[in-house]
Amino acid sequence: MISFYVPSDEYGFLCNFSAHGFTLDDCYWPTVEHYFQAQKFAGSDHEERIRVSRTPKEAKNLGQTRKLPVRPDWEDVKVDVMRNALTAKFTTHSDLRDALLATGDEELVENAPTDYFWGCGKHGGGQNMLGKLLMETRQLLRAGERDSSSVGG
Repeated sequence: MISFYVPSDEYGFLCNFSAHGFTLDDCYWPTVEHYFQAQKFAGSDHEERIRVSRTPKEAKNLGQTRKLPVRPDWEDVKVDVMRNALTAKFTTHSDLRDALLATGDEELVENAPTDYFWGCGKHGGGQNMLGKLLMETRQLLRAGERDSSSVGG
């Protein structure tokens, strides 16, 4: 098992706060966290405020405000939003793609003590959805490598 939580740790590149930007939806996003939090307010001025925020922590704080309404379908789309951001991150940065693939078949766990949906929670009983999506991304990248290596035969 590989656990991660802090961007400066050995597997910190797996964190949503890691400084690995990408372009998605015709905009540049400094981190996965920026994109994820902004999508709660897609199509609003607040989305752009989050996109241009200075740090992922600031983006998270802006995204967690409830002074503005979150898009009504958020609970239905949030996993797909995260999946799209992770795909963009790991296909944009070949070094990250290689590092993710180098994790082999290890279980990836976000060791977030207060997050029982994206992380494993305080005692490991959380859903670890971020870890699951990273492992899914790893499988897709592997499949892509096999597809491209078989081209031309």
